[in-house]
Amino acid sequence: MVDNKIYKKILEKIDEQGGLTFMQLDPPNYEPGMCGAIARVAEENGLDAFAVGGSVGAQGKALNESLKAIKKHSSLPAIIFPGNINTLSRHADALYFMSMLNSNDPYWISGAQVGAALPVKQMGLEVIPTSYIIVEPGEAVGWMGRAQLIPRNKAYLAAVTALAGQYMGSKLIILESGGGAPQPAPKEMVAATRKLIDIPLIVAGGVKNGKYAYETIKAGADIIHVGSALEACKGDLKLMGKRFNEITSAVKKAGKEKK
Repeated sequence: MVDNKIYKKILEKIDEQGGLTFMQLDPPNYEPGMCGAIARVAEENGLDAFAVGGSVGAQGKALNESLKAIKKHSSLPAIIFPGNINTLSRHADALYFMSMLNSNDPYWISGAQVGAALPVKQMGLEVIPTSYIIVEPGEAVGWMGRAQLIPRNKAYLAAVTALAGQYMGSKLIILESGGGAPQPAPKEMVAATRKLIDIPLIVAGGVKNGKYAYETIKAGADIIHVGSALEACKGDLKLMGKRFNEITSAVKKAGKEKK
């Protein structure tokens, strides 16, 4: 049986810090060498982990080489954030084993999971069962996943969907507004979801700056994913370092105030 050491580490850091920052790093958007350079800058500026993947193009050699570069240049956990069943690599530390609960297509709820189960076991990856819930506007992931988007003004729908995910065995909940979304899930939605569930809550999509990062953690999120805000730095490592520091500092401040 694969040890769940990465999940345990996440729980310990949440308990210690109150809030964590993960970078959503999509290999098609960065050369492996750049992934290594980013990994160094990220660790120096307070990042807690990498969520690697996200798009359907994150697979094969690009995924493997990116993960190896991250592991070579940082000690941070690298968790696969799958875009489909091909987003798998034995070079990762763990995998979000995700079910998109509000998809209208059974493939994204359970079909892809059946297709990926045996390869995941053969690779010996630590699996973190994860409920993936798509919030308006949803962006590309909402379109690809044929999601029945959670309206931004219906916080209780996100909360009860997350609770259902917990009851079905998930160890993490992700409220995803989609890469490039103008804003993250609303504070009211984050707070309502936090009130109902007992497992870590991740907010992804639209966390573009320190203000959104602070507000999201303060509202009740345990972890934020940051991706597009860093891609906007266009490979400028100095600027990326500043952006990391702004966001991770805001998350740590909110985490301390929550405790």
